[in-house]
Amino acid sequence: MKIVAAYRAPIEQVEEFLHTTENVEKHGLLKDGYIVYMDDRIQGCFRLTNMEADIYWLKQLYIAKEAAASLPVLIESILQMLKGQNAKKVYVHSHQPVVDLLLEALQFYPHQTKEVTDKYPQDGGNWWAFQVS
Repeated sequence: MKIVAAYRAPIEQVEEFLHTTENVEKHGLLKDGYIVYMDDRIQGCFRLTNMEADIYWLKQLYIAKEAAASLPVLIESILQMLKGQNAKKVYVHSHQPVVDLLLEALQFYPHQTKEVTDKYPQDGGNWWAFQVS
């Protein structure tokens, strides 16, 4: 698995990948997103939006169905990347029960404070947090 800033990936590969996915916004991905390569092919992507100085929001996490078994490894890699950036906390907004189970297994905890839910309102789903360092 190799993670590359989206703006550094060949734009042709990014556009080809985006044609095969739904709900991944190109502009945001190129602004603060990352591309996930597996076997020299783009198999996923995610965005890390800076909420505060050392607090991030992991959003638009996507992985291809054929690479879904690698999702826990991808999340662990993202956490290691954030640790290297001296992040203190990361939030995830989940819309799927299976993602909730995965986040709980990876020691994320439910988070519903007004500071997050009021500032970053989302329809449905659950907010999760993880203390990075």
